[in-house]
Amino acid sequence: MTSTASATPAGIKVIAQNRKAHHDYHILEKCEAGLALRGPEVKSIRAGEVSLGESYAVVEKGSVILRDLHINPYPCARLEVCDPVRPKVALLHRREIQRLAEQIAQQGRTLVPLRLYLKRGLVKVELALCAGKHAGDKRETLRRKTAEREASRAIADRTRR
Repeated sequence: MTSTASATPAGIKVIAQNRKAHHDYHILEKCEAGLALRGPEVKSIRAGEVSLGESYAVVEKGSVILRDLHINPYPCARLEVCDPVRPKVALLHRREIQRLAEQIAQQGRTLVPLRLYLKRGLVKVELALCAGKHAGDKRETLRRKTAEREASRAIADRTRR
């Protein structure tokens, strides 16, 4: 399931985004997956206490596992010990997992979560199959974004007059 829409459709509330991923990687394809979570983790995600900054996904034993996805403990939960960076299982179909595993086996490809959101009350994660950028690619992307920003400012200034 690849999505090309950049705007968030109705019924989706974005909780967290990994903007650094767009800077560090070429996004090859995107897919949506559910997450296997515990109750207090869901409450904490709904409160926005989550960080995608250093997280990544791996395929292990036929399942996709998100690592380093930091979910702060929910303060009103029972006094059970919960690890904020516990590995979370992404819920995907077996065929999708096999296809992603084949893609990741290629040199320089990885699976990175781009955003975490609520869709019809369920926590979903948008995973992207990525290839790493080189330093020159990063500089070129930065130059292009700066040029686009300056052009849009110039157009806005001319239309205001």
